[in-house]
Amino acid sequence: MSYFTIRNEGQNEFEEKKSIFIGYAKRVENEEEAKAYVDLIKSKHKDATHNVYAYIVGENALIQRYSDDGEPQGTAGIPVLEVIKKNGITNVAVVVTRYFGGTLLGAGGLVRAYSKGASIAIENAVIVEKVLGHNLDISIDYDLLGKVQYTCAQNHWHIENIEYTDVVALRILTEEHKAEIIMNKITELTSGKSTYKLGEKGFYFKQGERLYSE
Repeated sequence: MSYFTIRNEGQNEFEEKKSIFIGYAKRVENEEEAKAYVDLIKSKHKDATHNVYAYIVGENALIQRYSDDGEPQGTAGIPVLEVIKKNGITNVAVVVTRYFGGTLLGAGGLVRAYSKGASIAIENAVIVEKVLGHNLDISIDYDLLGKVQYTCAQNHWHIENIEYTDVVALRILTEEHKAEIIMNKITELTSGKSTYKLGEKGFYFKQGERLYSE
């Protein structure tokens, strides 16, 4: 099981016919966090003409909300929501702040501007996949370390940490379906001279072949 979201908080801005649009995007874990983020941006830009927002929450994108915040109906909140949906991401809140510059943009112009504000914020925040995985702790004898490191590198199993005590303890972040494959391969490689501790299942960021914790 996996889904796509954003890794960082993103911000970017542009000017359109003297109006300033500032896009913000942040990963959230529930609707309460989404509402809090919207309120934070609104508070930051109390003097703005509009603080338009949209958010999608839930691994199956079940919660979807938006607001035009005074812009003509359908020209602001829905375009921001559509940008989130088109990127295929969830657990994301986006706010596009507008400081009116004196020139009306028309319905089409507003849709394009708010869509752009959302897009540049999301792009700045970096889209990543989140996958189910584990911490896998492996203990081996010192003389087996070179072999294990080589095999891990060949298979793109990134070793997060190594500790040296009476044995060598390695930690790998692995996708759920790969944990047994790794354990079997290293057991074979070490002729059974290895022990394992599989951590609790949770979601991790995935970029390329590597997993990252929060």
